[in-house]
Amino acid sequence: MSSPTGPANGLPVRMPRPRQTGRHRRPEPAVAPEGAPALVLAVPGAPSAASRGLAEEIISIGRSELPGLDARIGYLEGDDAEGAEFPSLSGVLTAVANERTARAEFARAAGHEVPAPTGPDAVVVPLLAGPDGDLLRRIRQALMDSSAAAELADVLGPHPLLAEGLHVRLSEAGLARADRARLFTVATAADGIILATTGGEEAVQAAGITGMLLAARLAVPVIAAALDQEGSVAAVAAELRGSGSGQLALAPYLIGPEAADGLLDTACKEADCAAAEVLGAYPALGKLAVAQYSAALGITLGAAAH
Repeated sequence: MSSPTGPANGLPVRMPRPRQTGRHRRPEPAVAPEGAPALVLAVPGAPSAASRGLAEEIISIGRSELPGLDARIGYLEGDDAEGAEFPSLSGVLTAVANERTARAEFARAAGHEVPAPTGPDAVVVPLLAGPDGDLLRRIRQALMDSSAAAELADVLGPHPLLAEGLHVRLSEAGLARADRARLFTVATAADGIILATTGGEEAVQAAGITGMLLAARLAVPVIAAALDQEGSVAAVAAELRGSGSGQLALAPYLIGPEAADGLLDTACKEADCAAAEVLGAYPALGKLAVAQYSAALGITLGAAAH
C-alpha cells in the first residue's frame, strides 16, 4: 500500500513535468474559441459509404488538430430531407444557423444577456485538392440556397503537404522510392510522373505548383494533366517520353470523391502506365482543412499551421 506521501517499497513516483519557460517552451495547443463558426466539409461526388468514411476520418484529424471544433459534413449531391443519411450541404448549413439561433434564444429565456452574433455561422471547406471551377460554383450555389451566413474557404492545395502525400502514394504503389536519402532502388520506380487532376486548365496550372514540389522530392520530371479534358493525359505522356522518360506513372492529384468513375482507368490506358492511389484520407488533409478554416476567419491557430 502507498502512504500519504508516496508509494510503499520505494517505488518511484511519476511527477508532472514542470512547464518549460523561455524560447524552448512548447506552445500551448490551440483550442477552438467558444462560439466559433462550424467547419462544414463540402464533399463532392455521389454520396457513398466510402466517401462518408473518408470525410469522417478527415474531420476526426481536424478535431485532433483543433480541440473543441464543431465540424460537420455536407454532401454536394446529398439529400435535403431532415435526418438524411447523406445530408446536403445547404441542409447542413441551414441546420447550423438554426442551432445557433436556438442557443441564443434559450440563453435569453434563461435570463442571460446574449450579444448579437458576429461572424459567419459556418466556414465551408471544399474537399478538393485544386480549384475545380464547376464544383466550386455548385458549392457557392449551396451556400446561397441555405439560410446560413457562411464563408467559403479555399481549396486544400497547392501545398507542400500534398506533394508529400503524392510521394507517399507513389512509394506505396512501388512507383517511387520512399526516401531519396536511402541507397536502395525500386525496380518499378518511374522516371516521369503525370500529375492527373480534374477541373480544366485552371486546375492544371494550380496542380503544377504542387508538381514542382513533387519533382524536387523525386528528382524526376512531373507534368500536370487534366483527366476531364480529352487528349490531355495522352499529350503529357507523349511529352514526357519525348524528353527521355521511359517509365511513366500517373499520380492522381485527387482526394477521391471528386473524380467520376472510370476516369483514372481511362487515363492509365491512354498513357500506358501504372497509377498510384488517390490521396484519400492522407492525415495532412485534416490539418489543411483546419488551416483553411482558420485562414477564412482571419485567425492564426498554431495547431493548423504545420
